[in-house]
Amino acid sequence: MILLEGATIVTSDKEAEGSILIKDGKIAQVLYSEAEDYGFRVFKAKNAGAETVDCSGLHVMAGGIDAHVHFREPGLTHKADMATESLAAIYGGVTSVMDMPNTNPATVTAEALQGKLDLAKEKAHTKTAFHIGATNDNAEAICKMVREGDAEAGITPEDIAGVKVFMGSSTGNMLVDSSSTLGKLFSIKEKPVLVHCEDEATIKANLEKAIEKYGNDIPFTEHENIRSRMACIKSSIKALELAMQYGTKLVLCHISTKEEAEMVRAAKLNNPEIIAETSCNYLWFSNEDYTRLGSKVKCNPSVKTAQDREALINALAEGIIDTIGSDHAPHLLSEKEGTYTKAPSGLPTIQQSLPVLLTIAHNNEIPLTRIASVFSEKAAEIYGLNRGKIAEGYEADLVIFDNEATFVVKNEDQKSKCGWTPYDGETLRGEIKAVYIDGNKII
Repeated sequence: MILLEGATIVTSDKEAEGSILIKDGKIAQVLYSEAEDYGFRVFKAKNAGAETVDCSGLHVMAGGIDAHVHFREPGLTHKADMATESLAAIYGGVTSVMDMPNTNPATVTAEALQGKLDLAKEKAHTKTAFHIGATNDNAEAICKMVREGDAEAGITPEDIAGVKVFMGSSTGNMLVDSSSTLGKLFSIKEKPVLVHCEDEATIKANLEKAIEKYGNDIPFTEHENIRSRMACIKSSIKALELAMQYGTKLVLCHISTKEEAEMVRAAKLNNPEIIAETSCNYLWFSNEDYTRLGSKVKCNPSVKTAQDREALINALAEGIIDTIGSDHAPHLLSEKEGTYTKAPSGLPTIQQSLPVLLTIAHNNEIPLTRIASVFSEKAAEIYGLNRGKIAEGYEADLVIFDNEATFVVKNEDQKSKCGWTPYDGETLRGEIKAVYIDGNKII
């Protein structure tokens, strides 16, 4: 048994001083100091043989659940792999991750999914689950898989976290543009349907204009104009309309514009199961950073304006944003050093997940209860996990941090195999002191 004593416990309901008793990998008791018998209950826990950890002056929150990562394995392990990236996650306060399907081969079959599950058992430090990718050709198989599994491949419905749909903008062979296929996918009730919304035709036209104007020397400041707000809005409108039509548990991934935040606010009135996800990238960076960082802040969707950033921060504070997904997508710096059309999109950021959120909360007077919700609790509810919440009976996945301590992010401290982060040089708050998974101290 372990007793985390005297911490400030943060949940979506409250922030209050107390202690947490861990037994057999689960949270056995949550003891708040406001209770009249607090001292007696802590005394009993200590004398029952619990190892006591003094957490005075520190905060404890449920470990993060990041349902949007790209750990690059299999097929792209020169950039990253499950071992290195899951360790980076833990150093960012994240204890559970869900990996996206655009690996090599893409996770669009039961066999590919089983292969990744086997890799995770062998290599991952976090609790690791996987989304399956939809194509124009596999919708029938996916619909059957989320209901019945695939006995031949050894897959059960529980092995599938969610169904990822790339709407309008292609990744490999996973562009889904068939109306009948979208209807089948949005009819799924057993699992969340996660969508990447950017309109490919709009992006293609914008890129052609940029090439006509700049040739091979397209400045990175053009990224927000090429992967434009209208590309996002057009595709998101379609996804939200389908979700309202079919009653889908829709996760609108990495929203980046103020318009999408307002669209979600309205759509939730029709379908309360619509879920808005954004990334810390869109809460921290703006188009002003393209000149300074260039390809190091090139991601899809693109980082937009300071006004969009402010709108998303307000949506986070108000509860319109439901979850934070890092969209952790490592590339080597040598790959990022190419010209605009050659440099791949994607940012390695999972190691900054909790500190960036804590810094944003501090700077914008957002209560930590909101951070507890978007960092772990809402995702636990969406994906049906017995993790991500500080309550009796839940798995003891916990992060202990000093909310007053600040530190400077350095590339050389990154655990990701790619060895860099766009947050290099930034001062963040919330130094992580310890992380527990299933009651075991990992760091």
